[in-house]
Amino acid sequence: DINRKSFKKEPYGLDDKGRPVNIFGRTGITGRGLLGRWGPNFAADPIVTRWKNDSEDILQFVAIQRRDTKQWALPGGMVDAGETPWKTLLREFMEEALNSSEESNYQRLVLKQRLQIFFSKKDCVYKGYVDDPRNTDNAWIESTVVNIHDNDGSILKNLKLEAGDDACNVKWMDIDDQLDMYACHRIFLKLVTRLRNARWEKKD
Repeated sequence: DINRKSFKKEPYGLDDKGRPVNIFGRTGITGRGLLGRWGPNFAADPIVTRWKNDSEDILQFVAIQRRDTKQWALPGGMVDAGETPWKTLLREFMEEALNSSEESNYQRLVLKQRLQIFFSKKDCVYKGYVDDPRNTDNAWIESTVVNIHDNDGSILKNLKLEAGDDACNVKWMDIDDQLDMYACHRIFLKLVTRLRNARWEKKD
């Protein structure tokens, strides 16, 4: 069961070969490129945050360093067929930021149960087209970006971060305007600072 509908209300057209046409503009690359599907490829990106050192104006978030580009990014990923973005958010966070794939089935279940309630208290900050280097004229990424915030730090304080298969590093990072992030993830982080009334411009 694969969803082919774009988040954008207007339908996308087809080219003379019957391939979807990127309604957000030309990229100069034809075909599917590195993406798995023609047309919209849906992703989900969790922004897991906490306040820095009891400060209520500096946010920190869980960042992974991508193994392919070595850039820092959100620990998100593609929505599997038949999966909701909400399930993807938790699955990807567990796999990429906690390396849950290396845990036993029982340990994964305990971890999932611990995080499910936390992840249910989410705020959607963006839903739509993502300016991603993998986009082509016939295939593109659309993401659901969600902030999950631990306001008093009690939920995440004992959580051990460990990079998963697609990441070579994972850590808490301050959110500010000096961040160099993969694709347009920096823009999503700015939206979170507005949502939480946090500082965006880094002090000298």
